[in-house]
Amino acid sequence: MNSPRISASSYSNTAPLVWSFLYGKGRGTAELIMDTAPARSAELLAQDRVDAALVPVIAYQMIDGVRVVPDVCVGARERVRSVCLVTRGCELADVRTVSLDVSSRTSVVLTKLIFREFLGFEPAWSDAAPDVESMLADSDAALLIGDPALRLSAAGPGRKAYDLAELWHDHTGLGFVFAMWMTRRSSVPIDLAAARDEGIARIDEISANYSSDTGLSRGEMTEYLTSNISYSVDDKMRAGLELYFRLAAKHGLIAENRSLKFV
Repeated sequence: MNSPRISASSYSNTAPLVWSFLYGKGRGTAELIMDTAPARSAELLAQDRVDAALVPVIAYQMIDGVRVVPDVCVGARERVRSVCLVTRGCELADVRTVSLDVSSRTSVVLTKLIFREFLGFEPAWSDAAPDVESMLADSDAALLIGDPALRLSAAGPGRKAYDLAELWHDHTGLGFVFAMWMTRRSSVPIDLAAARDEGIARIDEISANYSSDTGLSRGEMTEYLTSNISYSVDDKMRAGLELYFRLAAKHGLIAENRSLKFV
């Protein structure tokens, strides 16, 4: 029987969820496809080319017939560090143009909600590759996600950085879920929760592997993967996810708010 095919982004914050399939007990139990962009995993899931994928949560509202693997996620209770808006020094209230990193649809929708729902206005949007210099050459602000955002340990001379999970928490008091495993099957033949637990137990090793890629020290990487990123959905994160979907529907960013269905 063929091994199930699964897909995930190659960002450092997904590493604890896939470590088992690369190096641990889950090695050989699944064919893992990795790409730098989370949106690519959503495309593979929509095309029915994988049995499960770790995808931006907004994909749930955009792909027919998907179900969510419960509890396992990439999220943040208060501050995420790796999803941020960087400006050329201005406050968000003064932003008129934003370059959007097209790598993640969830963060793009979140950015639009922050401006529309919480700040009460909408800047002009443009899509861009995740390069902060070129993005800020064209716009007042740039949305960056994943390791490109994490590498911005300092916003730079004259710049300001705003953590999107922190902005969300400031306005709602809730956590935020960025990505979850989803499937179009009736069940998933591998234990994704057990894989998560095995990966979390190896975070020190994972931090050492990603330290040079991100420019963070091993200790900083460990702090990021343990203090900033949450791999389980608590009550406030679940409430945050439900509010996110409601607001996305309110502002016409999704066609409808479909209730969550789990495998």
